[in-house]
Amino acid sequence: MNYTYLYIAVVVAFVVLYIRRRRRIHALHAAELQTTVEAGLNEPPSLHPVVDPVRCIGSGSCVKSCPEEALGMVNGKAVLINAASCIGHGACRAACPFDAIQLVFGTEKRGIDIPNVNPDFETNVPGIFVAGELGGMGLIRKAAEQGRQAIESIRKRSAGKGDFDVVIVGCGPAGLSAGLSAIQHKLRYKLIEQEDSLGGAVYHYPRQKIAMTAPVKLAIIGTVKFGEVQKETLLKFWDDVVRKTGLKIAFREQMEAIERVDGGYVVRTTKGSHTARNVLLTMGRRGTPRKLEVPGEETEKVVYRLMDPAQYAGQAVLVVGGGDSALEAAIALSQEAGTDVILSYRSAAFSRVKQKNRMLLEQQAAAGRLRVMLNSTVKAIHADAVELSHDGAVHRYRNHAVIVCAGGLLPTPILQKAGIQFDTKYGAA
Repeated sequence: MNYTYLYIAVVVAFVVLYIRRRRRIHALHAAELQTTVEAGLNEPPSLHPVVDPVRCIGSGSCVKSCPEEALGMVNGKAVLINAASCIGHGACRAACPFDAIQLVFGTEKRGIDIPNVNPDFETNVPGIFVAGELGGMGLIRKAAEQGRQAIESIRKRSAGKGDFDVVIVGCGPAGLSAGLSAIQHKLRYKLIEQEDSLGGAVYHYPRQKIAMTAPVKLAIIGTVKFGEVQKETLLKFWDDVVRKTGLKIAFREQMEAIERVDGGYVVRTTKGSHTARNVLLTMGRRGTPRKLEVPGEETEKVVYRLMDPAQYAGQAVLVVGGGDSALEAAIALSQEAGTDVILSYRSAAFSRVKQKNRMLLEQQAAAGRLRVMLNSTVKAIHADAVELSHDGAVHRYRNHAVIVCAGGLLPTPILQKAGIQFDTKYGAA
C-alpha cells in the first residue's frame, strides 16, 4: 500500500512539474510575441506557416523542429512568435502530425503579388513560364519539382526561331532543376543568374541553417535523399552537380527586360540580349539588391550580403542599412579580431528591428568595437576609403570593404510590362 502511495506521489509530482514548465514556456513565448508585435516585426517577409488552431493539439513538434525558433506555444497552440526570423523552409509543416500547418505568402494586412500561372506553369502570356518562389512556392523540394515540370511543358511546345529553346532566369532550386532537365531533354538553354553563385534564396540563409527537409528529384541526378541538411552542405552538393553534369550558368547577368518578337522573346540583360522560344522565370522574391547609386559602388569591395565575418578580420568595414540584416552584420563583424566597423544609416533612429539586435549593437558600440553613424549617407567609395556625409559635413574614413544591407527590388514592373498578370495573396495557400 505504501508503494502505491509513493507511486501516486511520484506521478503527481511529475505532472505538477510538467504543468509548471509548460506554463513557464508559454509565458516566455507570449512575452516574445508581444515584443515582436510592439516592435512591428510580426509581418513575415516571405513564405511562412499559418497554424489552424482547430487542428493544432499543442504537441509542440513544430516548435522543436524550427531551427530559427520562429514558432512558439501560446495558450496551448503553436503560434508564429518571431516572424522576422522565419525563412520558410517548411520544417514545421513536415513535423506536424495533424496537418495543422499551411505555408502561405502574405498576411491579412500585407498582400504579396504572385504571377497567375496555369497547371503547366505557363503565365497568361504564352511562352513565359514561372516556377519556384516567384510563383508562390518557397519549399526547396517543391520548387525543384516545379522547375523540372515546367521544362516538361516547354519541351512539348513546337520549336521556334531564336538562339535558345528556353532562357531560364535565376539559379535557385527551381532554376538548377530546370537547367538539368533542359540538358536531359537536349534543349538549347541559357541559364542566367544575377548573383555570383548559385543557390538563390538558400545562398542568403544564415550560416549552418537547415535548408531542406525532404528528398528531391533532379533530372540526370535522380532522387537526392537529403533530410534535414545545413545550407553549406546543400550548396556544396549543388556545386558538385554543376561540375559533374556540365550545367552552364551565366553568373552576374541580370535580366532587364522581356520583349516579344516573331516566334518568341528577346531577354535583355546587363550583358546582352538572348532570343528564345520560351522564357522560364525561376528567380526568388529577394529581388535585385537595392543600390546606393554612388561613385565607386561598382568595385569588387562592395557586396550586398555578409556570408562569413571571419574573412573581414583585421579590416575596416562599412555596413550600410538600418534593418535587422544590417545590425546583425555589423555585430558579427565587430566580434572579429582587429575589425574596424562603421554602421551607417540615413535615419535618426533604428525602427522595426529586434530588441535583441538593438541591445547587442549598443553593447558593442559602448565597448568601442563598432561605430554607429545615424543621419549619415554614403557619398563615394574609393579603393582604400569611403566618404560619408554626417552632421552637415563630408568625412573620409579608411575602408577595405562595404556591405550594403538595404533590401531588394522585385522584378514586378519588368514582368508586368511583358504582360504578365498577378494575383495578390493575403495569407492564403
